[in-house]
Amino acid sequence: MTVDQLPGFVLPLLAAVVSGGAIGFEREWRGRAAGLRTHILVSLASALLMEAAVMQGLWRFAALPGAEIVSDPARMAHGVLTGIGFLCAGVIFRSGFSIHGLTTAASLWMTAAIGLVFGAGLYGLGVVATALTVSVLVGLRLASARLPQTSVVDAGVEWRNEHPGAGDAARSALAAFARSRSVETHALTDGGATMRLSLRLSKMSRDEIAGLSAKLRAIDGVTGFQLTPRDD
Repeated sequence: MTVDQLPGFVLPLLAAVVSGGAIGFEREWRGRAAGLRTHILVSLASALLMEAAVMQGLWRFAALPGAEIVSDPARMAHGVLTGIGFLCAGVIFRSGFSIHGLTTAASLWMTAAIGLVFGAGLYGLGVVATALTVSVLVGLRLASARLPQTSVVDAGVEWRNEHPGAGDAARSALAAFARSRSVETHALTDGGATMRLSLRLSKMSRDEIAGLSAKLRAIDGVTGFQLTPRDD
């Protein structure tokens, strides 16, 4: 590669940085684990590797006499998207019944794909993909804010076994919001002195969550509870 060719190599990398930054900014703003720097690096690495694959003819290696070199950049794209899966898995975690981080993992996967597109020199496609991705992350979030604010809630309640009525009262309070066929988990903790019930509730508004919280606090024998709205 000569100095005259350098601008042609740099432009895809700069486009990938801008694209990854635009997507990562939204995730950073939402306080997600993978934010601005992570998305920029994913996009930049994808573009860099794709550029290297596209320009395989410039690699420093000696071909055998009479051999014909056939470049297949698609193999690099497959490798990048397979490898990014391990990074995406790192931002997905489970809390109770809920799975969190799926949107961030999808944004990382999309960022890698956009980086590959820029690395292949398809600038128009990369710009459109970036605009659509940001629109989905930001626009649909704003649209959902105008909808009734309800969330599926993961609930966990603990009570002392010496208060047998506490469990029945807690179940009664939760019954109004329990999802049909909801899977319940039961755990005996604190050396057998405390019982814990966990289950998923139906969609609830903020006022309903606050009301259920007040009911659980008023039950004699309940030692703790947790109401966690799902938010990816």
